[in-house]
Amino acid sequence: MGVNQQENDEYWMRQALQQAQKAADRDEVPVGAVLVDQSGECLASGHNQPISAVDPTAHAEIVVLRKAAKRMNNYRLPDTTLYITLEPCTMCVGALVQARVARIVFAASEPKAGAIVSALRLFETGRFNHQPEIDSGVLEAESSSLLANFFQQKRQLKKKGI
Repeated sequence: MGVNQQENDEYWMRQALQQAQKAADRDEVPVGAVLVDQSGECLASGHNQPISAVDPTAHAEIVVLRKAAKRMNNYRLPDTTLYITLEPCTMCVGALVQARVARIVFAASEPKAGAIVSALRLFETGRFNHQPEIDSGVLEAESSSLLANFFQQKRQLKKKGI
């Protein structure tokens, strides 16, 4: 990966981290996403909101795909890159394949439910008709810290009975 690509990836991942912070501020699991087209324009950004939206599918990836698809008036989003602060789950991987996202860049792996390099390795099955490029570990420490702090605060509040 060239220096320009790394700088670009870090820039967009910082935007995704800002979205993750918005989720945390709303008491949602802090995951944020940004979808960028090949010219470097942000098509959509969003964060986890299954609790506030009362929608179990309102993961950051799905929120962003829905916004971008409406904006582009197309359910296919080829030649785009998704920046996401946490490795996508099975549902989100399926949606990313259906949308034909060209590249997925994630910060932190998700050992319990990650479906790219962790719990499952769905792209290694050879079953998908679309194979995006995958990059991981971009600003991993920042994303992991945000998640760890969020869940630590949750545990402390639960201990206090709040």
